[in-house]
Amino acid sequence: MLRPVVLWRLTRLGGPAVSTGSGGRREVASGVPPSGSTSPRALNIFDRELKRKQKNWAARQPEPMKFDYLKEEVGSRIADRVYDIARDFPLALDVGCGRGYIAQHLNKKNSSETDIPTVNILADEEFLPFQENTFDLVVSSLSLHWVNDLPRALEQIHYVLKPDGVFVGAMFGGDTLYELRCSLQLAETEREGGFSPHISPFTAVNDLGHLLGRAGFNTLTVDTDEIQVNYPGMFELMEDLKGMGESNCSWNRKALLHRDTMLAAAAVYREMYRNEDGSIPATYQIYHMIGWKYHDSQARPAERGSATVSFGELAKLNDVVSQGKKE
Repeated sequence: MLRPVVLWRLTRLGGPAVSTGSGGRREVASGVPPSGSTSPRALNIFDRELKRKQKNWAARQPEPMKFDYLKEEVGSRIADRVYDIARDFPLALDVGCGRGYIAQHLNKKNSSETDIPTVNILADEEFLPFQENTFDLVVSSLSLHWVNDLPRALEQIHYVLKPDGVFVGAMFGGDTLYELRCSLQLAETEREGGFSPHISPFTAVNDLGHLLGRAGFNTLTVDTDEIQVNYPGMFELMEDLKGMGESNCSWNRKALLHRDTMLAAAAVYREMYRNEDGSIPATYQIYHMIGWKYHDSQARPAERGSATVSFGELAKLNDVVSQGKKE
């Protein structure tokens, strides 16, 4: 059973930081990568300053928690995965914690009567302000899809993990919001003679496994999950995305869509995807990942050529066993 001593919660640079447990809010200046980083030159896909403003705007709304349903659900699923690992994690890091969506579910499952002590930090996911081999566990929920250099961010996480430490994370990917993407593209093409990207790009699941391996993780597990949420219409969906702080911030986005294009997109969305009750679905594809930092105690594959039985012999043995069952 998990018995963390301290959970460090790292809030996105400029995002909301909320203190829980016995921890206080701390601001840590960062910007110098750890000496172990081997990431190539940084990419620049997202306007990180705009994303900071979007997150801050969402946090200042009168009822910000009414938009937390997705992050609450995914935070719960990550907590379940952590508790499936039969070991203690004395020191853990939550990257992109927001309002503590993972921590609150860890507290619910915690066998002790007190909440897990937490310390909050304001920093950048691509420049973690920690020394090498610091944490036993790193978790992250629905944050890493906004980093400009995902390979570097994964390298940073691997760097701060102790040997035999584990990373448990989740991020949007693949076909997330494909219904909205398609509707906007069709309407804009018909009304304006072309289209611009209005949904931010997402990582493919095959690429994610490769990036985790390149960052140094082993014993990888990557799986996909889909959450479908129904909305009254397209504009209600877009309002919720804004309330989540999940509006597009790609540099190549189009700043403004004409009113008639938006109305046409809403009509296309309803015509193509509406449910029997008149609502419209929005699909969120979630990539869950688990990766371990190498340690000598971990199981390793046998050396090449060390096998004592060939695949042909195994196939014959399987045929014999199958024939015996039939008889």
